[in-house]
Amino acid sequence: MKELKALLKYIKPYRWFLVLATLSMLTVTAMNMIPPQMIRTLIGTVEKSGLDGDFLTSISRMALLALGVYLLRALAQFGTEYTSHYAAWHILHAIRSDLYQHMQGLSLRFYQDKQTGDLMARVLDDTRNFEMLLAHAIPTVVVNGFMIIGVSTMLFFMNVKLALLTLIPIPLLIWMVLKFSKISRPLFKQAQTKNGLMSAILQDNFSGIKEIKSFTKEEYEGSRVEKSVGRHTGAILKALKLSNSFYPTVEFVSSLGTVIIIYFGGRLALNNQLPIADLVAFLLYIGAFYQPITALGRINEGLQHALASAERVLEILDEEPEIKDRPDALVLDDVKGQLTFDRVSFSYEDDIPVLKDISFKVKPGQTLALVGPTGVGKTTIANLIPRFYEPQEGNIYVDDINIKDISQTSLRDNISIVSQDVFLFNGTIRDNILYGREDATEDQLVEAAKMGNAHDFIMDLADGYDTRVGERGVKLSGGQKQRISIARAILKNAPILILDEATSAVDTQTEVLIQEALGKLKENRTTIVIAHRLSTIQDADQIIVLEDGQIREHGRHRDLVEAGGLYSSLCKAQDSLQTLGGIA
Repeated sequence: MKELKALLKYIKPYRWFLVLATLSMLTVTAMNMIPPQMIRTLIGTVEKSGLDGDFLTSISRMALLALGVYLLRALAQFGTEYTSHYAAWHILHAIRSDLYQHMQGLSLRFYQDKQTGDLMARVLDDTRNFEMLLAHAIPTVVVNGFMIIGVSTMLFFMNVKLALLTLIPIPLLIWMVLKFSKISRPLFKQAQTKNGLMSAILQDNFSGIKEIKSFTKEEYEGSRVEKSVGRHTGAILKALKLSNSFYPTVEFVSSLGTVIIIYFGGRLALNNQLPIADLVAFLLYIGAFYQPITALGRINEGLQHALASAERVLEILDEEPEIKDRPDALVLDDVKGQLTFDRVSFSYEDDIPVLKDISFKVKPGQTLALVGPTGVGKTTIANLIPRFYEPQEGNIYVDDINIKDISQTSLRDNISIVSQDVFLFNGTIRDNILYGREDATEDQLVEAAKMGNAHDFIMDLADGYDTRVGERGVKLSGGQKQRISIARAILKNAPILILDEATSAVDTQTEVLIQEALGKLKENRTTIVIAHRLSTIQDADQIIVLEDGQIREHGRHRDLVEAGGLYSSLCKAQDSLQTLGGIA
């Protein structure tokens, strides 16, 4: 019931289509009630009239009536199928859109242990089963429910005693359906989970196909995919084995109704207690009576499959964002860019601190450089500023306003980020640069590309700014992707700029040009720079040296070198590497 209640808000806008589908279903049911009565009447007419003129007139009328019944039934069936599918696919559209919007609103911590392929399977495959539920399962239940009521009425109208005898198998059938539902849904959910894991492996492998080929891991990955496919196959076959044993049993139990009619109805007919026409009608109606029950048994597999998928979708919809805006969250206006960390501590996992009691202040227009060995928390500091994560202790301020009091959209609108791991969307270069500001003019677009030292190589491409970059920018070099990312940040023109290893993927000559462009960009902007190349941060207003999640040193380049501490050691180590590189 929880799963069905969750669907109600999506069904409501299309309720009139479902009402129309229901009316069509009632028409189909009514038309299905008529043919056995017509055959009953035909047999009775033959027995009484023989081949006289009145008989020929009667059967002509019945033939025309049958034609009209079957034509109306066909039209009603079309109405049932189309309107139910129309509503189902629009409801599916709404569910998928809401599911994506909800997932998009979840905090980054949610995605730490999630596989992209499994999330995609929930959005696409699991929701796809809802269409079967709405367009097939529910209409089938309604139509066959009406059919059972209608046929039961006709049976009891003709002969109460025989009608009661036909109901003997019903309690057993109800018990079987309930038992099947209880056992099968966990099996189908397990199959869907295996499908999600299989999708996750495929997504990883397609994204990492270059690495697979580089390390000649085709055989290994082929074996891994084969095992995953095998696990999914095994899980779905386990569920289907139960289904395949359930259906024949349902049909066998249902056929007992026909056995009862043959035995007891035949005896009644022999004793002249039941007309032959009624016996034939009973046999026709009993098929129409148990056929819906059998159909309900068959549709139960799809129903359990859909409900198992609904459980997986609701698991996502029940997730709450770790970071939420306050009801009275502020919208920033005229941001100067002052940035303050006040005794901030953070950990991704309990009891494993990443940052410990971090405090510093960056004035508007200043540049702060974060340096230190790998894994000391530099990127974590950068991630805390736009509230991708929330610190466990301490506070962060922009222009003396606690970022917890600022709406996330407003905060991030005032921050530009260029990261080491550049992500480009599978579109054109133009699309990717305009991602920073969709309403930018062509001149502004080109100017941003020039400042990021990207314009020249873009114009050398066959389609210029309309060149498609491929998935994750696979058609471009690392340095080209980096420069497009920088141009995107330049175009956004935010007062706070975060550069996370922004020049790591470019050659020395390009780095010089980019540093000149970034020098202009930094004017009147607060800039946080994370860099392993210490030569790029010598002019920073402040340099913070991190070690073990704590600030070990804080000052300007010259002062820190003269102090002879960790920063000085890092500088000397890099100088030595550069000397060796020059000799080589």
